[in-house]
Amino acid sequence: MVTPEELCEIEEIKNLRYLYAHYYDGNRVDELVALFTEDAVCDFGEAYGKWVGRDEIHRQYADAAANKSPDYGVLHTVTNPWIRLVDETTARGRWYLLNLRSTEGVENPVMLSGIYDESYKKTEQGWRIHRTRIDFLWPRREYIGASDM
Repeated sequence: MVTPEELCEIEEIKNLRYLYAHYYDGNRVDELVALFTEDAVCDFGEAYGKWVGRDEIHRQYADAAANKSPDYGVLHTVTNPWIRLVDETTARGRWYLLNLRSTEGVENPVMLSGIYDESYKKTEQGWRIHRTRIDFLWPRREYIGASDM
């Protein structure tokens, strides 16, 4: 049975992914990157590459923000969180992702769907994303497969 303390830890971890969506969609790069550990890895497959370390992650997200739609032109909708605490400082998580265009006049607002597969580390600043990977489901870009939860 999950303890109330563990539920609080899980809620803090969920908040990371919610903040990620808000910060990314609002082009708030510095706040977004602060959600990651210093040695974090973002693995977005052949479509977007693998970024290692907070400096490279910052560079990549800053480039993306400079080339994307206006604030909240795309909404990262994350659902169905599945969080498992491994120990006091490590956790695993999976999320469904649905990216939606929020601008008027688009024929199909659905841009993509996928599954985030993540690990988290508890730091002095609280829980942070240590590794994130996305398995793109639609349109099919690359499917790596589910890791062992």
